[in-house]
Parts: sequence; structure tokens; C-alpha cells
Amino acid sequence: MPAEAVKVSVYVNEADQWRHLPLHLEILRMLHEQGLAGGTVLRAVAGFTGQGGVQSTSLVDVGGKLPLVIEFIDSPEAVERVMPLLKQMAGSRLIVRQTVERA
Repeated sequence: MPAEAVKVSVYVNEADQWRHLPLHLEILRMLHEQGLAGGTVLRAVAGFTGQGGVQSTSLVDVGGKLPLVIEFIDSPEAVERVMPLLKQMAGSRLIVRQTVERA
């Protein structure tokens, strides 16, 4: 990986879907198919969005709406290449890009 890279975080929830499949898994599949270095899905213990109340692991059976964060880091060129697909899949969900340096 180059000294300078881009970290992308996509904020979704467990119930989000892409073509009737879990969105977070479909985004990971797309990243893998596009040859990115790697990707991770982080599951929250608790969280909320402006559109709903606080969800926690104790309420997980209520509908699977816990927040998930999909993160990946790669070269600026690789990130730019996948951004159109990612934006299409993620729709109106929050996508954050940050420039990072390898220590």
C-alpha cells in the first residue's frame, strides 16, 4: 500500500438491502470484485440516526436496525474507481472519505 491512502467509511444499518440482499455484504463483495486491498464491517453495540430512536444489542430482535460501518483503505486511484458503484449502492447513506498516511 502506498504511503498516502484514502480511508472510506460507509454508515448503514443491518436492515439495509441491495437487490434483496444485505447491503453491507454486497458492498464487501463489490470491493473484493474490484480488487481493493480489503474491507471490514464493524457492528455497533448501540447507536441511532436522525430518523429513528436508539437501538442496542438488547433490542436486536426488534428488527435488526443496529448501525454498521463498512470501512476500507486503498490508494486514491482505487477509491476513485469504486466510488460511482459505492454511491449507487449506498444511495443516501453517509459516506466519509479521509486521507490517511501509513506510519
